[in-house]
Amino acid sequence: MIILLWLRRETFKKVSGAVNPRKTTVALIVITVIVIGIGGTIRIYDAGESCPDWPTCFGTFGFDISEEEQGEWWEENPEEADSRGSGHRYTSFQIFTEWIHRLLAGAILGPLVILNWIAIRSRDEVSPRSKKAALVSLILIIWQGAVGWLTVELDNEHWSVALHLGSALAFMLCLVWLWMELCKDDDELPSWAEFDPLMTKKWGPILGWVSIGALVTLFSGAFVSTTPGANYGCGIGGMGESWPLCNGELFPSIEDWEIQSQVVHRWLVGAVGLLLISTSYMIWKDCEHGQSGVMLKNWVFISTLMYVVNVAIGALYILSWDSDGFFELLSLAHLMMAAATFSTLATAWLGLSVIAMRDGSH
Repeated sequence: MIILLWLRRETFKKVSGAVNPRKTTVALIVITVIVIGIGGTIRIYDAGESCPDWPTCFGTFGFDISEEEQGEWWEENPEEADSRGSGHRYTSFQIFTEWIHRLLAGAILGPLVILNWIAIRSRDEVSPRSKKAALVSLILIIWQGAVGWLTVELDNEHWSVALHLGSALAFMLCLVWLWMELCKDDDELPSWAEFDPLMTKKWGPILGWVSIGALVTLFSGAFVSTTPGANYGCGIGGMGESWPLCNGELFPSIEDWEIQSQVVHRWLVGAVGLLLISTSYMIWKDCEHGQSGVMLKNWVFISTLMYVVNVAIGALYILSWDSDGFFELLSLAHLMMAAATFSTLATAWLGLSVIAMRDGSH
């Protein structure tokens, strides 16, 4: 038995030794983006409760579960009934979206994070900063698994869905940080990710607050999309009536904060948009007579453009309503663009306030 354990440990060491941490981290970032996208797909197809138990799905590890099998499972587990009741039946596609989401996150993403952490931890040439980032990524993936379980247990409560999304974004941002640190260890950080440390004192805090603002709008949007009836909070009257106005008013009175959460979301989007446009203008003026902040200016300009495009996508979603409802693929695009905008801003903040200061502290 001891010999078998020793052989398994030696095999694991060889596998981790063959891992390229930078390439693995890039792969982890790509998989995380895919998982977030699948999570959005689950929401628009209303499949968030299609696997009522965890980590199994209707007591199995498969997804092709017939309506009869679902009924049998509900009879055996009546206490697991979700918000739709035990009489509701899910399609195989709905179950598949939740199943593949769990598979990628639990069976692929989680083990890869652990393997990457061990590989980085065992290398003497890797800096303590990179090892710290790898450890944080490990902690966050464990946390994300716990939040995923909690979301299932609470039948996709609004705040648990927002927490699940926020944790995923924090994990992805940690992976970006890890990748940057590993690139700096090898002195191979791409020029598009390098920022002047002299810009940190002035623009670091501003960029940090703008990033937080973008994250808040993302959370408020997730709350709207997971609250029954909230998408109708500003009416369905079409151009002018339901967008850009809300039931024909710019500042309607709030009587039900949940149902009218779309109003609050729009106010937040407008405020953060003005802040982002103002920041872009100030950086442009700051760089007008010098070159030190050009890279930062480019990142903020791209983020602002993405933000404006996403406002247009949100408007198209509201205006897309017809007798069959809203065009939900626009909702998925809206979510992914919001996540991309936040990630772009937060990556710029990381490069400016964390990575650039690594050079500035030498």
